[in-house]
This record gives sequence, C-alpha cells and structure tokens, in this order.
Amino acid sequence: AKAKPLLGPCGTFADSPAKLSEQVDALFTMLAHPDAVEQAALRASGFLNHLRPNALWVDCSSVNPSFSKKMVAAAAARQVRFVDAPVTGSAEVAVEGKLVFWVGGEDADLETIRPLLLCMGSRIVHVGGHGMGTSMKMVINLLLGTGMAAFAEAMALGKGLGLSSKMLFDSLLGTPAVAPFLASKREKIESRNYEAEFPLRWMQKDMQLAAASAYESGVAMPLTNTAKELYRLAMRGGHGTEDFSAIYEFATGDHQKEPKAQL
Repeated sequence: AKAKPLLGPCGTFADSPAKLSEQVDALFTMLAHPDAVEQAALRASGFLNHLRPNALWVDCSSVNPSFSKKMVAAAAARQVRFVDAPVTGSAEVAVEGKLVFWVGGEDADLETIRPLLLCMGSRIVHVGGHGMGTSMKMVINLLLGTGMAAFAEAMALGKGLGLSSKMLFDSLLGTPAVAPFLASKREKIESRNYEAEFPLRWMQKDMQLAAASAYESGVAMPLTNTAKELYRLAMRGGHGTEDFSAIYEFATGDHQKEPKAQL
C-alpha cells in the first residue's frame, strides 16, 4: 500500500529486497534506523546477497558513522560499492526535490550517482571518505535537537516570568541567539498542530546515536545527553510521532506549573 503512489511509468514494485536488487545497478536505501538497514541488507533475502558485482549501494539513512563503516565492509565482501549519502530537508523540501545530500565515499562513485541525486536534491556536498556524510548529518541533527530543546526551555522560563508567547516569539526570533530554523516552527507551536515534518522519536534516535558515537570517539557531550533524555521523556508523554518541535509541549507542560498549596 505504501508503494502505490510511486508506481507507474517511473516506478515498479518488487515484493522483496532480493528481487529488486537483481534488477538494478544502483540501489538507494532510506530507512529509519541501523537495525532496519542491516535487516534489509544482510538477512537471507537481503539485497546485498543479490546485487550484481560492482553495483553501487547508496545509503541515505540517518545512522551512526561506525555502522556505515560496518556496511562498507559488508558490501566490499560481496563486491558491492558503498556510498553514505544522508539528507537534510523537511518533507516539503523532499517533495520539491530540494534536499541536501551529505556524501561520504569515493569520488568516482559520487560522479556515478550524481545525476540520480540531483533528481531528489538541489545541493550535494562531498564531505569525505566513507562515513563522513553520516558524520556530518549527525552533527547537524545534534544542533537541531539541542537547539529546539533549548528554545523550548527558554520559552518556558519566559512564560514563567510573565512574558507572553507572542512577545517571546516576536523578540527572540529577531535575535542572533535563535537559530533560523526555529522561525519555521512558530506556526506549529502557536497552533499546537505538530504534524510531523521530522518525528520527535527519530530526533531522539539520532541524538542517541550521536551519544553512542561520542562515547566511541572519547568525546564528552553533557548537553546532548541531557537533551536526548528530554526527548525520551517527551516520547513517554505521547509526543513520539509528532514533529520534534513538540518538545515545546513537554518543556512548558503541566509539570512546570506551580503545585497547589497543600492544606
């Protein structure tokens, strides 16, 4: 059912990764998390066991760099080339074909897929070797996640001090202290309509992967670790499938209200 809108002159259906991979020279994946990618690639009916020698696998999933490098080795063992090419951009940007691709891999492999990337995106950045595209996407999402959480907490403080939401939005969005992307979240917050452009549960997942990567790299990230737990608590509060800006609802929610006096 999910594939139906894609079928037609430009799209055909295959009922398994294996059947699909036998027909293509380049295969793209864009899945929710590393486990989903690994299952699609490496299980018995996975595509890596069925791609032609010298075929190219382009993984656009948001995963951790060490996982991408693990997939590089798995692909090479089967004579398959690999490129990590995660994207930034909202659902609307994706529909418009204006995504940004952050690419890690060989120059020649990028040139092979460049025309395909330009069908979906308007900008391609070759960050470096394998895993570097994934690394850059992780850094970007870390900034988005912590920035959104910090903004929500600042709004909570402002409201607690008696400032109106309108005054806070009008003032903060015009200062250098606020990242430009936050202006695009104003309508969602004011209307309390958090239809997902990027679901909160995926932001929490990306921040969890960033924390794991920091541990692997010996990097301390106390702010990120705190923020990822705020997103986890927001998920437990029922906001997981909403846009990640719904962290505002958690930050300014009932737990922030002054408790009633006890008799």
